[in-house]
Amino acid sequence: MNSQAPSLLTGAGLGMIRGERVLFREVCVVVHAGDALLLRGANGAGKTTLLRVLAGLTRPEAGRVTRAAAHHWVGHREGLKPQETPREHLKLWTQAWGSGAETDPVLTRMGLTRPADVAGRYLSAGQRRRTALARLLLEDRPVWLLDEPYTALDADGRKLVDDLIAAHRAMGGAVIAAIHGEAGFAANGDLTL
Repeated sequence: MNSQAPSLLTGAGLGMIRGERVLFREVCVVVHAGDALLLRGANGAGKTTLLRVLAGLTRPEAGRVTRAAAHHWVGHREGLKPQETPREHLKLWTQAWGSGAETDPVLTRMGLTRPADVAGRYLSAGQRRRTALARLLLEDRPVWLLDEPYTALDADGRKLVDDLIAAHRAMGGAVIAAIHGEAGFAANGDLTL
């Protein structure tokens, strides 16, 4: 990875236990501007847990995380309520963050123009996933922590994710993504748990 620039996020000596099982130990993660790190491993290996530790949502059993930049977290759950439309969902996030971002261009970019005013319960899994990923565009945050970003997406949706990641990295952002299978973007780091 780019060792010349200061790190945006560092995890040193991270360890996590679930029950009596060690998920991971002595894991080190460092990302700089422009980096993409892929987390790989079987279901239950600890990829989501590691992402949650990096996001500050879960405290590690060992080690520490240093965040030098703001981050976005997009997990498995979309966070879209059954009665909430994509437009309402994004407006709530802009209000919560005080970002002042316009939601219509984001809805257009994410291919959500037609279902923008449809309640979440009627959206396809792919449309709900696109809505969750749309939050990435509401506020500029250098580090993206993505848990299975391709889940429920068709080929166009996967390409959209790849394009978003490429643009984010080109602007000096970094991505850490837990992924099964192949990524549609070139990563300069790979960590298997």
